[in-house]
Amino acid sequence: MNAPFDIIRRIGVVPVIAIERTQDAVPLADALLEGGLPVAEITFRTVAAAEVIATMHEKRPELCLGAGTILDLPTLDLALKAGAAYGLAPGFDGAIVGAALRARFPFAPGIMTPSDLTAAAAAGSRLVKFFPAGAAGGPAMLAAIAAPFAHLGLGFIPTGGISEDSMGDWLRLKAVSAIGGSWIAPTADIRDGRFADITRRAKAAVAEVARLRAA
Repeated sequence: MNAPFDIIRRIGVVPVIAIERTQDAVPLADALLEGGLPVAEITFRTVAAAEVIATMHEKRPELCLGAGTILDLPTLDLALKAGAAYGLAPGFDGAIVGAALRARFPFAPGIMTPSDLTAAAAAGSRLVKFFPAGAAGGPAMLAAIAAPFAHLGLGFIPTGGISEDSMGDWLRLKAVSAIGGSWIAPTADIRDGRFADITRRAKAAVAEVARLRAA
């Protein structure tokens, strides 16, 4: 059940993507794969999200593909039907976590406070999104929040306000399984067909994760 999250932990960085047109799905997947980054989170911030996930799932099954911004049960159902391998959300909703567990669908809810994390852990979550990571206080805040829960073995994917320049500050935290970032594949670059730039940033992100982990 947790194989997709094992892949995310191994890779260390997840591009968070809002894509507007289904026609861009395969070129985007190819750009990420060429950059050595076989993982993506397609957010339900656009009307094309479900169709994009379904297209990528069919055409590029080697991509470890997740659905983001799952805010309600209908969206969870759309993600499952589209073929997403895992899901994420910016906040915690016990009904969504419970439904994902029953469907054996790896799901990381969002947390920002110790109370959020208490609720998520009690509901069975073992990987959570820390969001919005930068505005919520940065690495120091996550370290402080995670400390009382360390014995539970929880993992975190901080997302929101993270860049290539700051990713090391997050990945140095023991509790961080991976980081999420929108800088790798911005919506404007996808819209304008700048897939070579996406490949370049994907390669740079993968290389930086390897450098930091080897240090």
